Amino acid sequence: MTSLVSTALPPQPLSPLDGRYRAAVSALGDHLSEAGLNRARLRVEVEWLLYLTSHRMLGSEPPSREQEAALRAWAGDFGQAEIDRLAELEATTRHDVKAVEYLLRERLQALGLDRIAELTHFACTSEDINNLSYALTVKAAVEEVWLPRFRAVVESLRSRAVATRDAAMLARTHGQPATPTTMGKELAVFVHRLQRIQRQIEDSEYLGKFSGATGTFSAHVVADPDVDWPSVSREFVASLGLSWNPLTTQIESHDWQAELYARIVHANRVLHNLATDVWTYISLGYFRQIPQAGATGSSTMPHKINPIRFENAEANLEVSSALLDSLAATLVTSRLQRDLTDSTTQRNIGVGLGHSLLALENIERGLTEIALDEDALARDLDANWEVLGEAIQTVIRAEVTAGRSAIADPYALLKELTRGRRVDRDGLAAFIRGLDIGEDARARLLALTPAGYTGLASELVDLV
Repeated sequence: MTSLVSTALPPQPLSPLDGRYRAAVSALGDHLSEAGLNRARLRVEVEWLLYLTSHRMLGSEPPSREQEAALRAWAGDFGQAEIDRLAELEATTRHDVKAVEYLLRERLQALGLDRIAELTHFACTSEDINNLSYALTVKAAVEEVWLPRFRAVVESLRSRAVATRDAAMLARTHGQPATPTTMGKELAVFVHRLQRIQRQIEDSEYLGKFSGATGTFSAHVVADPDVDWPSVSREFVASLGLSWNPLTTQIESHDWQAELYARIVHANRVLHNLATDVWTYISLGYFRQIPQAGATGSSTMPHKINPIRFENAEANLEVSSALLDSLAATLVTSRLQRDLTDSTTQRNIGVGLGHSLLALENIERGLTEIALDEDALARDLDANWEVLGEAIQTVIRAEVTAGRSAIADPYALLKELTRGRRVDRDGLAAFIRGLDIGEDARARLLALTPAGYTGLASELVDLV
């Protein structure tokens, strides 16, 4: 019996976002990694310390301007040395936020600021630091990384809608030939949907609490009963660029996160709809795929160009939506005043956003790798003259109403002619010539073609 010997690999990334797709999503790591979270924690700790001392609270004196600048610069330059030292501290503390506090204390000692060291983490529970840090990192990740890529996709789509506004094509309701439209108008529908969601995401609130162990300011009041601590809390949270949540338990309730992730999931699902529609247009031949130098579509069929950008986007949008749905559902619940379910859950925010960002990158690239085949659109239209049945029966109804026709049940008449049947140009023209309608109406219908039956489709593109 042959023995199979397993050869151990060197440490490898478990997530494809940290491996195969790292280049596409690495910008999120600046904010939503463990290091990004610790950098934000350090910033919050430093800013709280400086807030207290700048207001000379609890008998403190502010650092010199040089010391203050040095402290902020150190926190802003958070890098590998701080990451390594935090790992050493946490190995002892077994508590990530406490390790950040000790790291700051060490820096205060190095700067000769021992006199204010006891104001480090003053009256704070870990969640006072964590909730603000997550709000800061998520806000930065969305506003500086995800939204710019999302806007780029929307703008690329809008440009393509404008360029193809007059490209008449057969619509396919239920997958069957239907009243013609234009490719530009169909793409504009997606632009309009995505722009609306974009505005909602841009208007998102990022809430923060800063009120102690159970949200009661108890330690604060005992330390100095003469201070208006809620006002201090509001001012401090606002100074970080966040919105103040005045009424919480130990944790900020995460409702803003549930709202934000629901909006991003909504965007994901509209993008998924876009990806499946573009994939279908490619399969119908409406879009030609532009060959990419050196690329292989199939390992055995040399002719193939596969719509992989849109297929990859679909899959990653599904993974992102599943994760963000789970986050939104989980984060709004915490047992009594605190449990730790949110702690491990929030560490997956970057994964959820990462798969969405990867999908956006695929869609943006995919849109540059397709070209409209107007000949294919024209052939399809010319093969489906029966779609003018709607126009004919509607004109007859107008003629009957105006007293210029006595045709009974125009809809049934056209249904008998066209339902489940192919009708060519000549057959439809002969039918129109035999109708009991006014000559102006007859002339309009005889001049009509499937390619010309697009209504206001082109003008509607101006709405985006």
